[in-house]
Amino acid sequence: MAFRENLLKKIKIDKISEQVIASIGTPDSGKKIDGEAMRDLLEIKPYKLKRERDLDLFILEKDKGEQRILVLDNDLAIYDTTAEDVAMRKSPAIKEMLSIRNVIKILNDGDVVVSRKEESVRTIQKEYVDMLDLSFEMSDIDDIENDGSASLNKAYSEGVIESLTLFAEILSYRRPPKNMKISNCFIIGAAVHQKIGEVLYGPVVIYSYNHNELKLIEDQIGSFDKEKLDWMHHVVMGSEKATIEGPLVFQYLKEAVIKIKT
Repeated sequence: MAFRENLLKKIKIDKISEQVIASIGTPDSGKKIDGEAMRDLLEIKPYKLKRERDLDLFILEKDKGEQRILVLDNDLAIYDTTAEDVAMRKSPAIKEMLSIRNVIKILNDGDVVVSRKEESVRTIQKEYVDMLDLSFEMSDIDDIENDGSASLNKAYSEGVIESLTLFAEILSYRRPPKNMKISNCFIIGAAVHQKIGEVLYGPVVIYSYNHNELKLIEDQIGSFDKEKLDWMHHVVMGSEKATIEGPLVFQYLKEAVIKIKT
């Protein structure tokens, strides 16, 4: 079960990281980062929160007593210095600004800043993922298949989606482009991006919440191909036949994992 738990952690880390990055605007946009999501990411571990003056500092203890510090604000800068130095630079007292040396530090922090904004988020995301053991045995994949099939038989949609999400992560399947989404359906598939902007999507796995139906289309469907997109909708509605249906979809996904592992 360690693999499953670690993979779910990775999925969570990636999701929060993308949420934060999506909230980052240009310097003149006035857009604020999603501070709540960033806090959730930082609190996973191993960063520790320290309140210094009016700043929320998240500190990573390094070797030999050194620290790396991220300031939770719109800049998301990571500093390679002390908490006291960061506090002086970011929130100086009047008496500190009387020193020319301090003023230089306040006006230019390039000597201690490691990264900012998206680069900082990516750094922390990578640190967390690198801590996870994501190696697996085929027994782990069997468990995911069996749990998915059992959940489908019991009409337990959360269990079905969790198993599909795990398979999607292992197989690098993605959620569909906006124009390929279908209401009340959870969809994953292999995506190939073309130079013209089209996405070739397939195989496609579609789970209908309303009907507890799981289907797989093995064909690739172009995001610009209206005829194929209409056909995909007909497959969901049942007027056209899917390549595979029911628990056999989980068996197909397991076999796809075996192919990439061998």
